[in-house]
Amino acid sequence: MNIEEFRNYCITKKGVTEHFPFDDNVLVFKVMNKMFALSGLDSWEQHEPKVNLKCDPERALELRAEYESIDPGFHMSKKHWNTVTLNNDVSDTFVFELIDHSYELIVKGLTKKLKEELKSL
Repeated sequence: MNIEEFRNYCITKKGVTEHFPFDDNVLVFKVMNKMFALSGLDSWEQHEPKVNLKCDPERALELRAEYESIDPGFHMSKKHWNTVTLNNDVSDTFVFELIDHSYELIVKGLTKKLKEELKSL
């Protein structure tokens, strides 16, 4: 997977915007202004791309045990976020599933008002 594939997959989801809220290196994707995916652009330049994705806490532990490329979220809540190193033992298809899971967790946690707003987009 390359940065364009990652970006295109994230940005085409309903209600998603992209930001650089921390610095000009960390690309963040938000749905209804809530973060669901982020990645340091320098990791792509160093040919070891990593993305942080929100994850159900129990599933996060299972994934970390099963995959060498999935670790507790770097600079994030270790309980709720994973860092996934791409192009190793995790297929692109599975990364897309993990992005979907992260997005869905955030949408599920939105207020009723924000869920209605998202539906109308």
